[in-house]
Amino acid sequence: MAKFTAEQKINGVKEYLNGSEGQRIIADRIGVDESVLRNWIKQYELHGEDAFVKRYTNYSAQYKLDVLNYMNDNGTSINETAAIFNIPSPSRVYQWLKSYEAGGVDALISKKKGRSPMKKENQKPTKKGDSKEVTVEALQEELERLRMENAYFKKVECLSSKQGKITKQDKAQVVYELRHEFPVKALINLAGIPRSTYYYWVKNFDRPDPDAELKVLIQSIYDEHEGRYGYRRIRDELRNRGHVVNHKKVQRLMKELGLKCLVRMKKYKSYKGTVGKTAPNILNRNFKAERPNEKWVTDITEFKLFGEKLYLSPILDLYNGEIITYTIGSRPRYSLVSTMLDQAFECLQDDEGEELLLHSDQGWHYQMKQYQHALKGKGITQSMSRKGNCYDNAVIENFFGILKSDLLYLKEFENVEHFKQELEKYIEYYNHKRIKAKLKGMSPVQYRVHAHQAA
Repeated sequence: MAKFTAEQKINGVKEYLNGSEGQRIIADRIGVDESVLRNWIKQYELHGEDAFVKRYTNYSAQYKLDVLNYMNDNGTSINETAAIFNIPSPSRVYQWLKSYEAGGVDALISKKKGRSPMKKENQKPTKKGDSKEVTVEALQEELERLRMENAYFKKVECLSSKQGKITKQDKAQVVYELRHEFPVKALINLAGIPRSTYYYWVKNFDRPDPDAELKVLIQSIYDEHEGRYGYRRIRDELRNRGHVVNHKKVQRLMKELGLKCLVRMKKYKSYKGTVGKTAPNILNRNFKAERPNEKWVTDITEFKLFGEKLYLSPILDLYNGEIITYTIGSRPRYSLVSTMLDQAFECLQDDEGEELLLHSDQGWHYQMKQYQHALKGKGITQSMSRKGNCYDNAVIENFFGILKSDLLYLKEFENVEHFKQELEKYIEYYNHKRIKAKLKGMSPVQYRVHAHQAA
């Protein structure tokens, strides 16, 4: 197997910890077995970059025995044991195990290189009592060291399994907890942290958390929006409430609280009808509007729930992304669209329709004469996407993606009626509470009302 430098190992570990790719993909790219990369990650989590510093260590027979006893008592694998004791190669632990099984403790004694020196005839033998006394003291010291290592690594391993990475603060915390059982100096050396670092954290353990109130507020916002907000939107909501906080700090505090955005994006597949040439593409991807009721977009999306299909037909205002109205039905009939239009027309003033553009894809609903006559009756200009061009109606399709991620994939429903109730609540939430960065951290309705007041 190819040899890797400490820098290559550290880069491989950080690529996994900081990225979104799995261990197998990274291991294949580096050219190493996945189990080897897993061992590097474990070493890094327990010992940091010091784990990859090349050492020329001559392990004593007692140390080898301690390692094998730990592996046997705790049921750890050879790779895990090597990582915990910071032994560069797991194969070395395997060799110790085989040697011990074949020849016992004597087989663990390292043989000195070269010829053994001649014994001096006039060398005085040690007293029997002295030899016994030294052996007992050495065994007691080794026993205490082994107890200390077992206690330390058990706590460290517990922390690593919970949060994935061990910091100097975590190591100082473990030393602090074991200070009454073992000498602090020995524990600090075992942890591999500077003495000043340990006492720095000891001073700060009892201090109140300066971010305690902010954490409560972040948790409150996260719960209020049912896990739909990531750190950027929570940062914007904090600013709306008068707390100016950097997004990196919000991200760090959310990580400490164990909060993560629950939304997962899904590809959207819209309902498509036959292709016709009813109206030109007047919108032409110009999704900006200077005032409300200047440009509307519409489309139909499909839901599959409890073996049934539901079809949603909304109208969205490009000025602020607000959902003007919507209809939902079990079949994509034309009445789904005609009812939606009737509800939308009620939101218009008498003279607003003449300057309004309504854009859609080339679905069969929007090619029907009834649909065209309804728009002309209100003086509304019809616009349609080009053939096979989903980006021409990207805003409404983006809304469908958000809707499915925030609602359909996030919540569980008892039946179809329960879904319809939750959909109504979500549309209300989307219009009035869900903030957007492009709306200056306001919801669609807040942005519309703010613009009206400013005018």
